[in-house]
Amino acid sequence: MNNQKNNDTPKSAPSRRSCKGLLLFCRLLLAATLIFSGFVKAIDPLGTQYKMGDYLVALGLADIFPATTLLVAAVLLSTLEFTLGVLLLFAIMRRVVTKITVALMAAMTLISLWIVVNNPVSDCGCFGDAIHLTNWQTFLKNILLLAAALFAAFNAIKMRRIISKRSQWIVSNYSVLFSIGLSLYCLYALPLFDFRPYRVGNNIGQLMEIPADAPQPEYETRFIMEKNGERRTFTLEDYPDSTWTFIDRQTHQISEGYVAPIHDFSIIDTENQEDLTQQVLGHEGYTFLLIAPLLESASINEFGEIDDLYEYARNHEMPFLCLTASGDEGIAQWINTTGAEYPICNTDETTLRTMIRSNPGLMLLKQGTILGKWSHNQLPDLDRMSQIISKAEQGEPLQTSTAQRLLLIVLWFILPLALLKLADHLWKWTAWFQRKRHKHQPHIQTNKTLTTMRKKIVAGNWKMNLNLQEGLSLAKELNEVLKADKPNCGVIICTPFIHLASVAQAIDKSVLELGAENCADKEKGAYTGEVSAEMVKSTGADYVILGHSERRGYYAETPEILKEKVLLALKNNLKVIFCIGESLEEREAEKQNEVVKAELEGSVFNLSEEDFRKIIIAYEPIWAIGTGKTATAEQAEEIHAYIRSIIADRYGKAVADDTTILYGGSCKASNAPELFAKPDIDGGLIGGASLKVADFKGIIDAWK
Repeated sequence: MNNQKNNDTPKSAPSRRSCKGLLLFCRLLLAATLIFSGFVKAIDPLGTQYKMGDYLVALGLADIFPATTLLVAAVLLSTLEFTLGVLLLFAIMRRVVTKITVALMAAMTLISLWIVVNNPVSDCGCFGDAIHLTNWQTFLKNILLLAAALFAAFNAIKMRRIISKRSQWIVSNYSVLFSIGLSLYCLYALPLFDFRPYRVGNNIGQLMEIPADAPQPEYETRFIMEKNGERRTFTLEDYPDSTWTFIDRQTHQISEGYVAPIHDFSIIDTENQEDLTQQVLGHEGYTFLLIAPLLESASINEFGEIDDLYEYARNHEMPFLCLTASGDEGIAQWINTTGAEYPICNTDETTLRTMIRSNPGLMLLKQGTILGKWSHNQLPDLDRMSQIISKAEQGEPLQTSTAQRLLLIVLWFILPLALLKLADHLWKWTAWFQRKRHKHQPHIQTNKTLTTMRKKIVAGNWKMNLNLQEGLSLAKELNEVLKADKPNCGVIICTPFIHLASVAQAIDKSVLELGAENCADKEKGAYTGEVSAEMVKSTGADYVILGHSERRGYYAETPEILKEKVLLALKNNLKVIFCIGESLEEREAEKQNEVVKAELEGSVFNLSEEDFRKIIIAYEPIWAIGTGKTATAEQAEEIHAYIRSIIADRYGKAVADDTTILYGGSCKASNAPELFAKPDIDGGLIGGASLKVADFKGIIDAWK
């Protein structure tokens, strides 16, 4: 048996390494693809909107969704893809992110299958204008990505994080804001990267030329003939004799041949229907083109600046043309609104949208070469235009280089994340140093043994039960019982605010201590209905419960709110019973450790060691509160031990050993002895059973 085990071990290790390697490959493939896909969509949101419009046209739904809705959808899609890619790269929220990725890729795969079958568009637009894929290439690509997403989802928990959990929310939120901000900037200005043939530096005329040796389109003609009531189809190669009667002819293109990068550019004078294309492209000087795909929806806010530029061009004998796809009515409306005097010509709408992502936008040509492009939001003034013309005369570029724009992206996204990662490493190094210091620091022992005598406690949480008279009666009865039979642990009752002052006068604090169920996150002021920590302390109470799941769930108390409450409670010399715990869904997903750690980090791990020693932790599995369900003693001990370990990581073993950790969640007299026997369970936070003296006393007696 031992030999067999030894023989199996070498095989299993490479298998695990292969699985990890495949998981890393799938994760990086998905991350890179989604980041790139989201980025190219974010820098060209109008292009994404146009592509969505093409899909709706194919579905016959173009009139249902307005352009604004499509634009918002385009920005959201780019943000979703980009953020998912970043989250996968950093392994943030692994289970949720991989599931969303699977859903996204499943939807994309179905869409790509539809375009393969029906061919509604020639390019899916997955990567904007940066990379063009055929419909079959798109479908195969999505199949691969879907398989990678499924594998990643099934192994999500095995993904190795490269940034600490406490920093993940910064990366997530920054990714969303960055993507949306990038889209808004490119909408206001122009895309930072232009992948279309009409980019600055290209010559339109040259890109329209077809090389002499380029493959030509091929066509096949079929003839439908009839003879003696029989119809057959023939080609030129097998054309029949004259005994057959001609019925019809059909011509099909069987090969597209060479298609020029720019093949649909033309300028038609609207007045005399003259083709001005070659005249404009061949002009030796500068030519201004005002590009307005549809004048009816073009921005009119800048018409004064446009008129100034037209006057500038006319004074310097430079042609200035407006290109639009609008008809006579739209042109007349534009002229009446803006007083335009420049010539207005017709060009295909799709071509104009491809030329510049702005309506209107300005383009400067010289002998067909594009020297500059501007959004209507960033039109150059006359002084700036003179400088631009001067630079063009000297042969200087009018646009920042691709390297400069890439550097800009690095500075605004990658560099902040790199700095965040560095800060994260520095924090980890500091925590490691503190742990080492605590480990090697000598501790003065006052006892003969090393056993830590942390306080054992049973605390009752009355919640919203009992009126003043009932509560006072219960407190008095419990006080008398405990005086007669003194407990072997500390006993605390946490009551509604109305009971505190009266109960404080009726109990003997040597056997029964008093706490509140909550306090405000504000020190004082116009906060009607709130009770401050100072007010709680003034009643005679010494404890306060904070972070209870009912406060988190019903009243949306966030880690930041609880942090303020903890600080104010400690400031007023109240000891804090701080509640943490996971829901049933989180327990079933095995996320209980992540949940309790995050709750501690969010609200109490900011405290100094001295202040943290005043904190009592109460672990309450939400799924066991008031449900009758109870975590087994082994489950409770396991999570309590984990909580103590992360306290040790933060404050050192000595502090962790001194910290009282209570269990809450349907704790009863029947199961209390088994729970309290576990080494890391120091008592209980009791709900319903604390409302009856006999039940509560039974739990207290578990310490005997």
